[in-house]
Amino acid sequence: ALQAVIFIHTFRDTIFYQLSTAMNKQIDILRHTRHHLLHFISDLGTDELNEIPQGFNNNIAWNLGHLIATQQSICYLRAGLPLAVDERYLANYKPDTRPGEYVDEDEITTMKQLLVWEIEQLEMDHQKNAFANYTAWTNRYGVAIQNIDDVLGFLPFHEGLHLGYVMAQKRMIKNPQVI
Repeated sequence: ALQAVIFIHTFRDTIFYQLSTAMNKQIDILRHTRHHLLHFISDLGTDELNEIPQGFNNNIAWNLGHLIATQQSICYLRAGLPLAVDERYLANYKPDTRPGEYVDEDEITTMKQLLVWEIEQLEMDHQKNAFANYTAWTNRYGVAIQNIDDVLGFLPFHEGLHLGYVMAQKRMIKNPQVI
């Protein structure tokens, strides 16, 4: 009987470790994607980050804010938790919004810091099981999101999509004659 109890606990701990490792991997992917994004745009000035290239309806600054807003919305709000950032991010950068006012250098700096900080906060909150009361939903791509682990599976796709937009926008900003 003792061997059976030890086996069950060992099996449970192994499964928990594997799930935890998988979620840590997803968070690591998010972290690396955001660091790559920040490095990729590091040579752009504030005016360039605010420029809406021909053929686009937003700019790089909007994409930065959108990544912040999306993570907050689909992680924290859907779990009934307070936002970890100012509410204006959701108002200004949620889906179907467009760039509004010029984003100044101080705000760009804040956004860049939030992009890094937000992942660290997400990781800590995930480890504390803060997202236990998650409300299920289906996103605009038809993906059913049942819990925070599903979100962590979806977010790298979303981040990669916007990284692609940013890469194309930068190419147009640096070389506008290329269409």
